[in-house]
Amino acid sequence: MSEIKPNDSPASEDNGEEKDWAAAKAFFDNLKTKKPRPPKPRYAVTIAVSSRTLFNMVAERKLYEEEGVERYVAYQVEHENEPLKPGSAFPFVKALMTVNSRLRELYPDSEELFDIVLMTNNHAQVGVRLINSINHYDLTIERFCMTGGKSPIGYLKAYMTNLYLSADAEKVSEAIEEGIAAATMFLPETENELSDSQLRVAFDGDAVLFSDESEIIVKQQGLDSFFEHEKEFENKPLAQGPLKCFLEALGKLQRKFYAKNERLNCPVRTFLVTARSAASSGARVLKTLRSWGLEIDEALFLAGAPKGPLLQKIKPHIFFDDQMFHVEGAKELGTIAAHVPYGIGQKYHRGKLIEQPAKEK
Repeated sequence: MSEIKPNDSPASEDNGEEKDWAAAKAFFDNLKTKKPRPPKPRYAVTIAVSSRTLFNMVAERKLYEEEGVERYVAYQVEHENEPLKPGSAFPFVKALMTVNSRLRELYPDSEELFDIVLMTNNHAQVGVRLINSINHYDLTIERFCMTGGKSPIGYLKAYMTNLYLSADAEKVSEAIEEGIAAATMFLPETENELSDSQLRVAFDGDAVLFSDESEIIVKQQGLDSFFEHEKEFENKPLAQGPLKCFLEALGKLQRKFYAKNERLNCPVRTFLVTARSAASSGARVLKTLRSWGLEIDEALFLAGAPKGPLLQKIKPHIFFDDQMFHVEGAKELGTIAAHVPYGIGQKYHRGKLIEQPAKEK
């Protein structure tokens, strides 16, 4: 899985790179607008978002599918002065910017910030509309990767990506296979009013923060075997899941606020929202987080109850789950939900095995 970047620069770091970043810093510091400069990738928490998650491009996507790429590109050029509407990742990106503002107040010279990268397979011709839309909403996004119809997945590691968000489930699966934390985002069916002063991130447990080892027992052997297994291995930490490193990155930034006595006013809050039962299987989860040296602000054990109503109260900027029926239930009630296509749960829907297509002989 994607790793947390080092806190200290290695002694052998190229002097040319240092000079380049010093020049970039001077450029942004001299701007009359005082536009925030992007942080150095080595230290940043890099969030790569696709154009179809940052903006609502449903109509444009339909045009592409029905009339082809040439008409799509021509349309985008014709309408490049019309800002695109916000998409599913837009509130999340705005919240990241809020955290950055608070961090810069406390640590003016720190490079440990969120860095948002637009990662898209759009053609460069479409870039003008994307840039105009980003500037219209005053988003701090300076780094782009536009691959002209090719998959951008191969660039994720080069951009030192900590989290990749896309509307394309196939690309998300590719990213997870490459060891990058990733999820497929969905627009909610209704809108909840979200916090404009605190980033709120909710995670499912098994097959998201943790591996699917316990989920395999549930699916293949039933709940009784699962409860027995979790009790027996209560003191053995679960293996990490695809989004463990993202929680770790959030925790690193939270600790910067704690160090300034800002724990009660921290602009990052994390939630564990799990179908597990607390008394029967919760201890292993909490002990695993403790063994990793990670904190979760709120741990909510639902014992199989629907997650949607609780998420409606939490109002996260993003909620990650490996089960599509939880994602669907969340977005029906206005939660911005993201599917993590990882683990044995992808072979099941509502506890029932999905029939696999027969292989050709």
